[in-house]
Amino acid sequence: MDDENRRSPVYTARGAIAGEDWQAVADAVNQRMAARRIGQQKLADTSGVSVSTVRQVQHGAHGRRVQNATLSAIAHALGWPDDHLIQILVSNHTSAASADTIDQEILAGIGRIEQRLDDINHRLAAVEKRVTAGTTNR
Repeated sequence: MDDENRRSPVYTARGAIAGEDWQAVADAVNQRMAARRIGQQKLADTSGVSVSTVRQVQHGAHGRRVQNATLSAIAHALGWPDDHLIQILVSNHTSAASADTIDQEILAGIGRIEQRLDDINHRLAAVEKRVTAGTTNR
């Protein structure tokens, strides 16, 4: 069996393949771009794909399948694993929304940790001030 026959159709076909969910890819990309406040031009520059291709992905790649290398480049530019958008494309995947939810939970957790560290720093400064004042009074 040659290389061409061993690959899954999703990796070799140029047209849309049954079961591919381009709208899910578009939704994931649009949500991530909005969350990260990245515009089409910035994503195009970061990923190395054209603005028209980014726009096409954002609109569900109507009538034309975007190459997997392009999806990988866009995923990488958005801070996801390279195969993330391909997985969404072929797996009726809802993890784009859950990934954003997880990201928000992580950010909230980091915020709580930072707040706690600030509290600890203030307490340490107060202790240090008392120790220093006690040392100079002796």
